[in-house]
Amino acid sequence: MNVPPPIPPSPPPSLAPRIPNYMIWAILITIASVLFCCIVGTIPGIVAIVFAAQVNTKLAAGDEAGAWVASRRAKLWCWITTGLTILGLCWTIWFISAGGMAHYQQMMQELENVQRVQQ
Repeated sequence: MNVPPPIPPSPPPSLAPRIPNYMIWAILITIASVLFCCIVGTIPGIVAIVFAAQVNTKLAAGDEAGAWVASRRAKLWCWITTGLTILGLCWTIWFISAGGMAHYQQMMQELENVQRVQQ
């Protein structure tokens, strides 16, 4: 009688390599990008969330290599979102310290006055 070879046991969950999904970072930095007036950073934040969600899905399907790729991409997009959020925060601080919307409206009024004089 032919008996198939035994399947090697999978390592216990504590010994299996842990693949980070960066979901918490992706969600928090996406929320921060909205709060700090950096709408440009929101789009890459959503991309980071999508890749972070793919990590666990691929692990559940047994695709460990795909999970590592999704993990690296999630981390990359989290860093991109973090950088854009920091830039957005710096721009917001500068805009407020330069006078904010009142200063902007005053500059626009002066430009309109100059254009009227030139006509």
